[in-house]
Amino acid sequence: MDDRCRLYLITPPVLPAGFEDHLAAALDGGDVACLQLRLKDAPRDEVKRAIARLMPIAQKRDVAFLLNDDAPLAAEMGCDGAHLGQSDGDHAGARMLLSGRILGITCHASRHLAMTAGEMGADYVAFGAFFPTNTKATQHVADTELLEWWSELMEVPSVAIGGITAENCAPLVRAGADFLAVVGAVWNHPEGAAAGVRRMNQAIRDALDGR
Repeated sequence: MDDRCRLYLITPPVLPAGFEDHLAAALDGGDVACLQLRLKDAPRDEVKRAIARLMPIAQKRDVAFLLNDDAPLAAEMGCDGAHLGQSDGDHAGARMLLSGRILGITCHASRHLAMTAGEMGADYVAFGAFFPTNTKATQHVADTELLEWWSELMEVPSVAIGGITAENCAPLVRAGADFLAVVGAVWNHPEGAAAGVRRMNQAIRDALDGR
């Protein structure tokens, strides 16, 4: 893993028509570490079709392609890994199934859950939400102290998630987040997704430079 904070891009909750072009433009807009396909409650066949369409776009650009919620399908479809919530099946079983691939686990604002995930072999832990978000209902609120504690004690990378924008991300970067997970900051950018990626990367650089 890189020692600087990087962008972790999540797809919109519903993919608009022509999303392949939007995705290609976004990934060409600047540094993106990985793309998570997150289609909550979509039929399995729809998710499979989306993987087939979108994964080559990401992998062609050396962007890791992760599937949300479903480790078996991620393995079946050849994804680079999966991101699992606390209720998304057997984490230890997913670790074995995805041997050699990326496994990330949502840990909300819990040090205990994060330590358990790290001991189990997760490649990253995700903390949040740090800010209000419209993407999903906020049940857990995390703070920068959690990121600082984790980055000082643990080698497993952390992903900060929840309402993150170019305007509010600096404290998370400075607290030690390895990745910033974003949705609206990129896909809802008024100048387009590529501009959203550029703006987030600039904000990360500014935060690291102390600006």
